[in-house]
Amino acid sequence: MTALDTNVLVRIITNDDRAQANRAATFLREQERVYIAKTVLLELEWVLRSAYKIEPNAIISALRNILAVIDVEIEDEAAVRQALEWCEKGMDFADSLHLASAGPDRKFATFDNALRRKIRRLAISELADL
Repeated sequence: MTALDTNVLVRIITNDDRAQANRAATFLREQERVYIAKTVLLELEWVLRSAYKIEPNAIISALRNILAVIDVEIEDEAAVRQALEWCEKGMDFADSLHLASAGPDRKFATFDNALRRKIRRLAISELADL
């Protein structure tokens, strides 16, 4: 199994470098199975949002499409899926992934008041007192 770097996924999604996008697509077709770390997905979301100015709904759709590929193994896929659900409810992907990765049995500590309000509004985690 081969692990993918963020830039391979960026090429396929954006097709900003046609030659690399074609190489990436060919490479993926030739693989029996590939592995994507959740940190790659975290970076992918950031790159698509920050560098490419892609709308959040389109990014969520792209991430969901990656999860739908049969020959892809995603690290901590359940947490990634949960994070995407919370994103669809207005949370930031990074914050959502941090929370989902922490699991339901842990309190979450943050100084980010906007995040604290979203966590309370969505009732998705118990907050630690800071």
